[in-house]
Amino acid sequence: MIDQSTLSSKELMQLEDRYGAHNYHPLPVVIARGEGAVVWDAEGKQYYDFLSAYSAVNQGHCHPRIVGALKEQADTLTLTSRAFYNDKLGPYEKYITEYFAYDKVLPMNTGVEAVETALKLCRKWSYDVKGTPANQAKIIFASGNFHGRTMGVISASVDPSSTKGFGPYMPGYVIIPYNDLDALKKELEDPNVAGFIVEPIQGEAGVVVPDENYLPDAYHLCKAHNVLFIADEVQTGIARTGKLLATCGNCNCEKGCERKPEIRPDILILGKALSGGVFPVSAVLADDEIMLAIKPGEHGSTFGGNPLACAVAIAALEVVKEEQLAENAERLGILFRQRMQQLADKSDLVTLVRGKGLLNAIVINDTEDSKTAWNICMALRDNGLLAKPTHGNIIRFAPPLVMTERQIKECCDIIENTIMNFEA
Repeated sequence: MIDQSTLSSKELMQLEDRYGAHNYHPLPVVIARGEGAVVWDAEGKQYYDFLSAYSAVNQGHCHPRIVGALKEQADTLTLTSRAFYNDKLGPYEKYITEYFAYDKVLPMNTGVEAVETALKLCRKWSYDVKGTPANQAKIIFASGNFHGRTMGVISASVDPSSTKGFGPYMPGYVIIPYNDLDALKKELEDPNVAGFIVEPIQGEAGVVVPDENYLPDAYHLCKAHNVLFIADEVQTGIARTGKLLATCGNCNCEKGCERKPEIRPDILILGKALSGGVFPVSAVLADDEIMLAIKPGEHGSTFGGNPLACAVAIAALEVVKEEQLAENAERLGILFRQRMQQLADKSDLVTLVRGKGLLNAIVINDTEDSKTAWNICMALRDNGLLAKPTHGNIIRFAPPLVMTERQIKECCDIIENTIMNFEA
């Protein structure tokens, strides 16, 4: 048996390369410990985490309250499957539906499972409630999307790295440009359209923020055509963008959710930070007219709604509310973008700054197939900050929402110094 405590970062990376599938290209750093907004590698060097496990650790690494809930529940009961009731699921379902103001929740595990569930639910509603002819329901996707890696989801992707070599693809999907209301309006004329699924901000595409009127206008167009508006908030939800949900729009989260969102998705998809990165938890929320279209035996998951997940998710959501993480993300996000814009104004390397809350990105002045953004991230690593490029020339910055103002300013200094001293 390998004594992991004696292995170096180099040896640990070699083990992954030798025994693991080569489906990732990680930044060469081995994280061995995390707390709040910082992590340490196998040799004990400290870094600021500016990826947050793709927004799964909004509440910070190893939040003691969330980890405590996991430990306490693990000593009592971990799994029953849905063949039986358990004493944690009902209270959790009540808590999360009241938290987000929906009638029902369908609990799943990973984010992509929740997306697949929402797509199935949309089609089922279309046939049973809307009256779409059998096997004719269509779902509209926005180009540039990233909803996960399953066959059902990559069928709507336009990214060759996600699709090449995996066909044939799922039928019944329509792909339109993101942030294009005219294209949506045209497709909604088809009476067989069941739903429109969209990320409020396209994270994997490079933190692409749509026009201010895009989401509310798209929502009202869907309403006018009896089409479900489905929000994939796996990455943007749970306070990441400075609001409890990125679709909230005109809400003020400073004193808790006001329950007056500009947009209320017909189907809301959550994951990642729903557990604070402690355990795989995702959820699909909808009202009775939609959710009850699925009957017993038509969809399920052995681990979905397990007692561990329920205990962890309640604790994770309590932390978001009580520590006012949405408010913190809003405040620090403004400060961060101001500093990055100042950097862009004096550096030829940075051409654009964009984002909301603590989901932000800078566009590097080079081509998508260049290594400049990667090399900048390597330099950031050497200087104590971990980030990763997306789409070649874009660097995404998404630190845990527990970050302090002192820490964000220190991180801005690291980014500025790294880029100003960078030599291609």
